[in-house]
Amino acid sequence: MTRIDFYILEDNHLLFTCRLAEKIYTQGQRLYIHSSSEQQAAKLDDLLWSFRQGSFIPHALYKSGQQTDLPIHIGHDAEPEAGLDVLINLCQEVPAFFSQFLRIAEIVEPGEPGRQAARERFRFYRDRGYPLESHTIST
Repeated sequence: MTRIDFYILEDNHLLFTCRLAEKIYTQGQRLYIHSSSEQQAAKLDDLLWSFRQGSFIPHALYKSGQQTDLPIHIGHDAEPEAGLDVLINLCQEVPAFFSQFLRIAEIVEPGEPGRQAARERFRFYRDRGYPLESHTIST
């Protein structure tokens, strides 16, 4: 069954997403980052190259039907290919394709609108019996 972790953040959610993506990559898992828009996907694409000096995280922006062997894909408007291990969700809604992943990292943006949307996603998963964990991340 898919395991779901909520990460409650006090500040920069994209920087945390990069750190989490790096950790997932070093564990040898394949990752799909589901962003909320084309602009957010592009910003994250740039940030993954520069968020930490000396870091190298092979990734690409994902387009529907695209075949690639890269371990990390960033998308916003397409269902990812099968065979990826982890989903990082940056959207306010639960993606329809969430159940194909072994693990989901739900990123909770700072502020009340982000927390309210996360509460709704939490209820969605809880009502369907998924195992849930919450982590408060402070910097």
